[in-house]
Amino acid sequence: MSISLHNGISATDAASFQDRLLTWFDRHGRHDLPWQGHADSYPIWISEIMLQQTQVSTVIPYYKRFMARFPDLAMLARADIDEVLAHWAGLGYYSRARNLHRCAGLASERYGGALPDDIDALTELPGIGRSTAGAILAFAHGQRHPILDGNVRRILCRHFAVEGWSGDPKVQARLWAIADALTPDDRVGDYTQAVMDLGATLCRRGKPDCGRCPLADTCQALAQERVAELPFPKPRRENPVRETAMYLCEIEGQGVLVERRPPSGIWGGLWSLPERPVAGDFDAETAAWFHDTLDLQVEAWRGLPVLRHKFTHFTLDIHPYHLRVRRTSDRIMEADGVLWYTRPTQEGIGRGEEVAVPTPVRRLLDLIENDRGLLELWNKVENE
Repeated sequence: MSISLHNGISATDAASFQDRLLTWFDRHGRHDLPWQGHADSYPIWISEIMLQQTQVSTVIPYYKRFMARFPDLAMLARADIDEVLAHWAGLGYYSRARNLHRCAGLASERYGGALPDDIDALTELPGIGRSTAGAILAFAHGQRHPILDGNVRRILCRHFAVEGWSGDPKVQARLWAIADALTPDDRVGDYTQAVMDLGATLCRRGKPDCGRCPLADTCQALAQERVAELPFPKPRRENPVRETAMYLCEIEGQGVLVERRPPSGIWGGLWSLPERPVAGDFDAETAAWFHDTLDLQVEAWRGLPVLRHKFTHFTLDIHPYHLRVRRTSDRIMEADGVLWYTRPTQEGIGRGEEVAVPTPVRRLLDLIENDRGLLELWNKVENE
């Protein structure tokens, strides 16, 4: 008689699930990812944080560049946060990069320069939740811990026809119990990678390839013709639209003014453009604000097309303005957290290095950089 585990899953059924998945993984899984094959938890940790809400194909070039600059935890801990953010720029969800930096510092202080190999201690560090900690310990130390990332949630919801949104606490508790029941004692690192790979390559959110899935014979969603229905989506809520005006204040040959954002909140710690609430077109009051607040005299301006940027919980409509300015004093440049930005190959930021800017700000900077023909015409018209 089989011994019942969690949620009615027998030992026999769990062993069958594991065997089929690992057999498939041995033949079709991903075995050549740059962070695989390390006994050191550091590269595994970096990859797991980068892979949160980001696809492998996107992560690989960022991972390689990040590891080339910060090859170990001690070097990351000693690094300036600006440089860490600059190597993260483009991956989004920048709190992950800030947490990496904080975590490296804490691990250096508390654990002698290495991540702890205890799951409770690991989850106490910033940015490392239960699933991420389980994956790190499974890959680096062969410890048996279940994981429940997005790919695993999708597989379990389909295979066991779990109804309800996976973020609901009751549904999540059931999924954790199922994940625990299915996690083997042996080859736990391979199993962890296998279940991730299955979700990423076959049991995809859209267009799942059920015909090639090693678990198809026992998948309840497939048997019930509910693959497209499961897992249940997050209850929809119309995201609000917010607006802001951003100003590309440029002095020819000196660069565009950027300011460091506060350490928390949207784009925390990154460099961005001066902003004001949207209040119609550029007017005398706005020009006076630049003079009074930034000691900048606006000599000419032009409006640029509205740029829409979607966050998880809201949509931001950016109304950009390109300003030609001159400085009326050095007060703004004597303050912390401001600089005149130019391309890293030019003078203007002191170190000749890239600075971390949010993706929409990078697009605006690229727009004026690649628009020099129109800019010259604009300057000519304004000067006539």
